[in-house]
Amino acid sequence: MEKVSKSEVVLTTKNYLAEAKTRNHFLVIDEPVNSGGDDNGPTPVEYLLTAIGGCVSITLRMYAERKKWDLGKITVNVSQIKNEKGSYLSEEIHFEKEVTEEQRTKLLEIAGKCPVAKMVKGETEIVSSIQ
Repeated sequence: MEKVSKSEVVLTTKNYLAEAKTRNHFLVIDEPVNSGGDDNGPTPVEYLLTAIGGCVSITLRMYAERKKWDLGKITVNVSQIKNEKGSYLSEEIHFEKEVTEEQRTKLLEIAGKCPVAKMVKGETEIVSSIQ
């Protein structure tokens, strides 16, 4: 078994403030004031939305580079939408350069293949244990 990615999260004793470490990077997670936190950092959902947007944009860039397509800047806006049926994620992808309809269709297909999106869609098992 090989650990490909790892993150350690420690919830402090300061409301919902959590400190995370991944590789050599330190992150802060918190809840907004109206949810009982101190708003010291993004919420877990905001990090998830950011991870999806980052993964989709990188996946699209890698594919476009292989095809020698110049897309310019790639912007991915990811939002959590809540309605009477529950909640879902909305992903809006924008390219700085013009793309053909054929490219648009293929890029939309490729966007759904980003590893983080696949995890969120339930294609990755989570095995939990208490140590």
